Amino acid sequence: MSANIPELERRRAAAKLGGGEKRIAAQHAKGKLTARERLDVLLDEGSFEELDMYVEHDCVDFGMQEQKVPGDGVVTGSGTIHGRLVYVFSQDFTVFGGSLSRRHAQKILKVMDMAMKVGAPIIGLNDSGGARIQEGVASLGGYAEVFQQNVLASGVIPQISLIMGPCAGGAVYSPAMTDFIFMVKDSSYMFVTGPEVVKTVTNEVVTQEELGGAITHTTKTGVADIAFENDLEALTATREFVAYLPSDNRSGVPELPCDDPWDRQEDSLDTLVPANANQPYDMQELVQKVLDDGEFFEVQPAHAGNILTGFGRVEGRTVGVVANQPMVQAGVLDINASRKAARFVRFCDAFSIPIVTFVDVPGFLPGTAQEHDGIIKHGAKLLFAYGEATVPKITVITRKAYGGAYDVMASKHLRGDLNYAWPTAEIAVMGAKGAVEIIFRKDRDDPGKIAAKTKEYEDRFANPFVAAAQGYIDDVIYPHSTRRRIALGLRKLRNKQLANPWKKHDNLPL
Repeated sequence: MSANIPELERRRAAAKLGGGEKRIAAQHAKGKLTARERLDVLLDEGSFEELDMYVEHDCVDFGMQEQKVPGDGVVTGSGTIHGRLVYVFSQDFTVFGGSLSRRHAQKILKVMDMAMKVGAPIIGLNDSGGARIQEGVASLGGYAEVFQQNVLASGVIPQISLIMGPCAGGAVYSPAMTDFIFMVKDSSYMFVTGPEVVKTVTNEVVTQEELGGAITHTTKTGVADIAFENDLEALTATREFVAYLPSDNRSGVPELPCDDPWDRQEDSLDTLVPANANQPYDMQELVQKVLDDGEFFEVQPAHAGNILTGFGRVEGRTVGVVANQPMVQAGVLDINASRKAARFVRFCDAFSIPIVTFVDVPGFLPGTAQEHDGIIKHGAKLLFAYGEATVPKITVITRKAYGGAYDVMASKHLRGDLNYAWPTAEIAVMGAKGAVEIIFRKDRDDPGKIAAKTKEYEDRFANPFVAAAQGYIDDVIYPHSTRRRIALGLRKLRNKQLANPWKKHDNLPL
């Protein structure tokens, strides 16, 4: 036995060295941490327990039998974040460019399987050149098995992907099926076909950054959630983010000590909504003043800014927040906003995270571009997500709630549990001007009559009381009491029991 100890130490040292000092230096020269350094930042100090350190590939083609590195290009295992168990894999670009072999895939599959067995999040740190070409179809099979495990894990455990280098070709589909994707500016990119292929096929000249960089995917495509300046910032934010998430779909939301009074009164909210109905205000202010200590971890802040999504806490317990943002396109719902919010709502429902919705929505965005790009189906995604959600749902209408958008935004009709309105709320089929021009179209050329009818319509419908009289609004509340009413509501709803009819699965309007 003692004779094996030096061999054990030699193999461990070889595994920890990865591709060698020269390649580690090259990684650092690009401003990137190594696979192991990233795990040191992500996990609590001393908590990482590595698995499969000695695994090597079994390829014998193209001279690969002479090139073996223990670990085979990915570091896998478990550790803790703020004392809570997580499973991790971190691809090592210094070993075969982080390329995925059959054994590399098996290592990832093992930790994913373990995470599902015990109910713990899985965090993948992606930095890979793609499939290991020397292994051919065996590498492709490895990818497909990882994809299948992503599908099985979806809605069971939180899956988080950090893109910290290249992620191209088929490799992009594993992160795409995880719950959240974080990227690093200027050093990470994701695309199905790279710039060279794009140029060959379409004659377009585009850089890697323009095609699939962090800015592209967090602003234009919505593929990724947040872009960070560097590895350190991304990993530190991930630690903060994980603290909001349940460990699995049965454990319930985490609860942290909270010194922020549950009944804190915010008098400034009484004047948040301007007297002029067309004047915007920042919904972020309301969100932050309602949540514990003003802390709001926004998801996809740079994409579809007309709707806010993210996590916060009320009385120390995680809540998901969805809010129309009047500062961007008047808070209108469009294709991107609908898709962004729908996916967020479905994540919250899958993991039993209560949803708080703040509504100020003038409707769906009109125009041929939206209609031809499928706003009907995309808008239906958000409607579907809210309608199928069985978690506690509390809605506060601050100002406009017009037309179908009123229905979609967690209305009482979609099984909203507590639906509140501020005195400034306007709940109607449409705004006064548009409504009057339709109802009294014969008087359209008489400005005096139209003005009088508009005033009459506003007096009659531009308030929350018509909806409240029909039971669609549970109470008209003072803005300053919003935190207290939400906190009380969430307490009452903790033991909520609601189930959808049995089905194999739904048919979401994709």
